[in-house]
Amino acid sequence: MKEKKQDPVIATNREARRDYFILDVLEAGIMLAGCEVKSLRDSKASLSGSFARLDGNEVFLYNLYIAPYAMGNRENLEPIRERKLLLHRSQIEKLKVKTLEKGLALVPLKLYFNDRGIAKVELAVVKGKKAHDKRSDIKKQVVSREIDRAIKNRNRK
Repeated sequence: MKEKKQDPVIATNREARRDYFILDVLEAGIMLAGCEVKSLRDSKASLSGSFARLDGNEVFLYNLYIAPYAMGNRENLEPIRERKLLLHRSQIEKLKVKTLEKGLALVPLKLYFNDRGIAKVELAVVKGKKAHDKRSDIKKQVVSREIDRAIKNRNRK
C-alpha cells in the first residue's frame, strides 16, 4: 500500500509578507510536546499574530496556535503557549545584534516539515511597512495583473 505524499507546508503567515519588509530569513527547529506533532500533520495550526522574542540566550515563539489533537487525551497541552525555537548559538548571537536595531522584529513566515519529517519554522527579521509602502505594493500588483491580462488577451486574437 502506497502512502500518499502530503504537502510539507503546514501554515504560512501571509500578513507578515504584506505588513513587513523581510530583511533576513533563517530556519529554526521547534520544540513540541505531546500530540502537537500529530496535530501539525493534520495541518491544524495558525501563524497569524505570532512572533518570536529573545529571552537571554534562547528564542521563544509566542501566539502560535496548534489545535488540540482530536484523538488525544487529557494530556493535550494549551493550544496557544510559548514554544522554544532550536537554533545554534551563533545564529542566536546574530539575531541579538539585528533585533537591537530600532524597529526590527522576529516573525515566523512558514511552518513546515523538512525532508526528514521534522517540524521547522522559517523565521524572518523584519521591519514594519508604513501605509504608503503598502499602497505602493498594491499598485504594483494591480499594474502587473493588468499587464498580464493585456498580454493574455492580445495572444487570443
